[in-house]
Amino acid sequence: MRLADKVAIITGANQGIGRALAKGLAREGASVVVNYPPWIPSADDVLREIAEAGGQAVAVQADVKDLSEHGRLISAALEQFGRLDILINNAGVEFRESFLSTDPETWDATMEVNLKAPYFLSQAAARVMIRSGNGKIINLSSVHDSVPLAQRSVYAISKGGIAMLTRALALELAEHRINVNAIAPGAILTDMNREFLSIPENRARLLDRIPWNRIGDVEDLVGGAVFLASPESDYVTGATLYIDGGLLLRRI
Repeated sequence: MRLADKVAIITGANQGIGRALAKGLAREGASVVVNYPPWIPSADDVLREIAEAGGQAVAVQADVKDLSEHGRLISAALEQFGRLDILINNAGVEFRESFLSTDPETWDATMEVNLKAPYFLSQAAARVMIRSGNGKIINLSSVHDSVPLAQRSVYAISKGGIAMLTRALALELAEHRINVNAIAPGAILTDMNREFLSIPENRARLLDRIPWNRIGDVEDLVGGAVFLASPESDYVTGATLYIDGGLLLRRI
């Protein structure tokens, strides 16, 4: 197993991409701290799926935008599994609003989860990783870190920030042998976009832009995450891995 004896924290791991990553890392031998937000009653179903596949996991409820709750995630990794090797900053929010109608509350709500939380949770995790001499931090970005998204300008700006956060932290943490990289998904079917993509014309318009000619599945991201979390990526840092079926090849 490529992640045997490793311990990972994954934020927003109760559904969608985070859930797939939690199960995928566990399949490769990692013990996983499954973070889920306070408005979700439990993450027992994720734990059950991981256990049925022979993996180990513990669920920790914490609101990542509340910096005072980050310690709960770090403590869970150390107390339950004795170490921390991998952090995946997956939790994110997206609001559909035009630029002319966006208010400061939308800006703050987006930036607190999508940018501020990954920055400070990475800081807390890195302080622990330094003690063991290495670590892996993986940020979930988006193809919209470089391509703007109509009606969701704040989301796109936050992902542009993740691209720079990834490079900035990679530079500072290299001396501690902590790799910091990002995964930028393209069109991946999740609860966030399921309703939009259920409309045939929306789906057809999107497929026309994807050379691979299909919408991505959350499982499409697992291989890249496992690679970036494993020793195979020890000489990779400050990079963004685009997993988009070729979406960015067509910008017209």
